[in-house]
Amino acid sequence: MVNLPKDIKLLPEHVANQIAAGEVVQRPASVVKELMENSIDAGATQITLVLKGAGKTLIQVIDNGTGMTPENVSLCFSRHATSKISSAEDLFALHTKGFRGEAMASIAAIAHVSLKTKTAQAEQGVECVIEGSEVISHSPCVMQQGTVVSVKNLFYNIPARRNFLKGDHIELKHCIEEFHRVALAHCQIGFKMVHQDSDLFHFAPSNVRQRIAAVLGGKANERLVPVEENTEIVAISGFVLKPEFAKKSRGDQYFFVNDRFIKSPYLNHAVNAAFEGMVKADLHPGYVLFLRVDPAAIDINIHPTKTEVKFEEEQSIYAVLRASIKHSLGQFNIMPLLDFERDSSLDTNYATQGQAPKIPQIEVDADFNPFAGSSVYRPREDKGSWSSLYVGLKEEEPWHSLEVESQEVTGTLFEEEAQELDPISVQIQNKFIVTTIKRGLIVVHQNFAHQRIIYERLLRSTTLQETTSQQKLFSLEIELNSVQSLFAAEIQDALRSIGFDFELTQNTMSVTAIPSAMTEAEAQEIILEVLEETLNDRPSDGFGLMDALARALAAKMAIKSGRKLSVIEQRDLINELFACKERDRSPDQRRTFITLDAQDLEQKFT
Repeated sequence: MVNLPKDIKLLPEHVANQIAAGEVVQRPASVVKELMENSIDAGATQITLVLKGAGKTLIQVIDNGTGMTPENVSLCFSRHATSKISSAEDLFALHTKGFRGEAMASIAAIAHVSLKTKTAQAEQGVECVIEGSEVISHSPCVMQQGTVVSVKNLFYNIPARRNFLKGDHIELKHCIEEFHRVALAHCQIGFKMVHQDSDLFHFAPSNVRQRIAAVLGGKANERLVPVEENTEIVAISGFVLKPEFAKKSRGDQYFFVNDRFIKSPYLNHAVNAAFEGMVKADLHPGYVLFLRVDPAAIDINIHPTKTEVKFEEEQSIYAVLRASIKHSLGQFNIMPLLDFERDSSLDTNYATQGQAPKIPQIEVDADFNPFAGSSVYRPREDKGSWSSLYVGLKEEEPWHSLEVESQEVTGTLFEEEAQELDPISVQIQNKFIVTTIKRGLIVVHQNFAHQRIIYERLLRSTTLQETTSQQKLFSLEIELNSVQSLFAAEIQDALRSIGFDFELTQNTMSVTAIPSAMTEAEAQEIILEVLEETLNDRPSDGFGLMDALARALAAKMAIKSGRKLSVIEQRDLINELFACKERDRSPDQRRTFITLDAQDLEQKFT
């Protein structure tokens, strides 16, 4: 069957808006970004973000900006309607956040939108209600100067898009990230965030350093290293975090170009190059850097989200950024610098050239006492009394011949049992354990096998409520950022069921007990990594959360590849593995062992 070409038709307005919404609005965080940036362009000095259901149910942005006239209210929901630009030349001199004129039309196509606004000159405000690109009402209202935009039931008319949204905790996390990005770029504006009728963040107008400390945590102020550089190409300002506070996640990395948040792997590589030799390969340094570039030398119109930017002199900016960070790290003694100043004390004294070296004479005043003039000083009458301690000690038995009991006690209780054991296993490359079975050989991956053992042990202990903890004499203080502190309160019951006991205060976790199989040195790293991993992908139900925590703990506490095991440890690992219910797979579904039949081995020698 031949498909004949159809006539070309213009798409209906609401269909075109829905298509555009697929590019502009990916999740509730996209709406948060667009509405807050509109408030900033309106000259607001105080912005409030209200969320319900992590933005799925309600996203409301309240500002005290200039507001809009009734005529502009009707136009703002039209496609390609904007007040930011008027000609193509304006694209090369952008000083505003938005300019495409697609955000409001796209949001109105996929949600129930209510807009209230009032200018300073107007006696009353205007309220406009739109559902699915259709204007429901347009009437006057009473309100103060500014704008209130409410977006309800996001993706109500696109069920497929709504089903692809993640859980509330993940969507809330993305909304918080967008809120922080906007708040960091405009420290002179006050911001407030409310979720489920509870205040999450409240940032008063401040300077850049105070705003960064408020976003990253209370102690972040002590970890900041200022970066400042002005060139004809780019002006760089901001802060980097000290190398010892680098993390395994990229959460504390912010680039702003002309007060606009961007993502640039190329510039991120420049920062990593500046920290080369000071940070491990698997860690990422934190930074909040502001770049000022001529608007004519960049292009931000390459993606609807406006987070990707093309620079005209990208390589030069890379070099300036890398050099400025290196200079700041050296200036504040974070990184050692080469010192070419000559030390005169190391020079050769040519006056003594040709003379034989002499052993320096050391003179010691045995009667010297710095406390001789003190009133509490009492001179010692018998100086030889200490010699009485050595009476009876034979000279032929020097002190180094005396036997002292070692701290490591090697008893003989199991020596006979160890001698009777045959070497039933062999460790290869400190990674695999090979042992014999009736039909051939079995090769066990020690890390994956131990993960399975710990995973089932944790689930068994939590199910039977038989978790054992070790109490700490002194509590372990773990500093959390605002996002980690928020979600740690939600999963505290699951952490306690595993064996942790702690108290949560503002951005601080005081751990008083940890699982018995964990050392105190591992506790802080494990808690932070488990919290980060469960934040990124955490099921909503309780069992799923417990399962995710058990998986993360098993991965961190298991025997690592490269550790040498004794014969008894190898035997115990194999026995515990085959005592598990699902012995053939690790918690992340990787094979724990393979079998090699004797017949297959024999065929390899034919």
